[in-house]
Amino acid sequence: MPGIAGRHGVIPSPNIWRHPATYELERRCFDPEGLVDSAIRSIAYWADSDVLDIGCGTGFELPRFAESARTVVGVEPHEGLVALARRRTSSSSSVHVVAGTAQALPVPDASVDFAHARWAYFFGPGCEPGLRELDRVVRRGGTAFVIDNDGTRSTFGRWFLSGYPNIDPEGVERFWSAHGWSRIPVLTELRGSGRADLEAIIDIEFDQESAARIREELAASALDGAVDYAVNVFWRRF
Repeated sequence: MPGIAGRHGVIPSPNIWRHPATYELERRCFDPEGLVDSAIRSIAYWADSDVLDIGCGTGFELPRFAESARTVVGVEPHEGLVALARRRTSSSSSVHVVAGTAQALPVPDASVDFAHARWAYFFGPGCEPGLRELDRVVRRGGTAFVIDNDGTRSTFGRWFLSGYPNIDPEGVERFWSAHGWSRIPVLTELRGSGRADLEAIIDIEFDQESAARIREELAASALDGAVDYAVNVFWRRF
């Protein structure tokens, strides 16, 4: 993989790097009631803040942050996605998208009030370099949020744990707690326009064997275009 991703040993994302259009569908289908944002806003809001979105991908979250934030910086290691995110935000003078990694954030010390990472890099043990970078870039009084799958509950969580048996959900939670982060559990939905949307998302999130097994379950169930989906919102005040 050319560019920053190849030079810095970034682990390729199996979904958005290979299937950005389907990943856009997944983001549109995820959390239609906005429960994750409600959980975030119960702790801190990004209005009038300097926002950092780590692993911003195609920039899905950036326009929403820009509606009320003072400035928004999106950091993304995959240069093809950087180009897409820049195109998406080209009309906003307050948004800047830069190529970079979580473990070497291309922003100054103490320049961020609100940091956000959603299914990007911060998956528990092993992300300590990125945590040190957050310590460097987030101002005193600022807040960081990490959104990740909860494999301990929900239909999608069960699929996730079955498809990624090397992940220890309880161990991940212990990791964040040991590093001074708090957790808000959120039960939301993945809701598409029909089963075809769910199947397309499953195909980019799981290996072929796991995806086939989940497809069989869908075919035998009453699930159509929606499935319950649990996530954790980890957060820390600096």
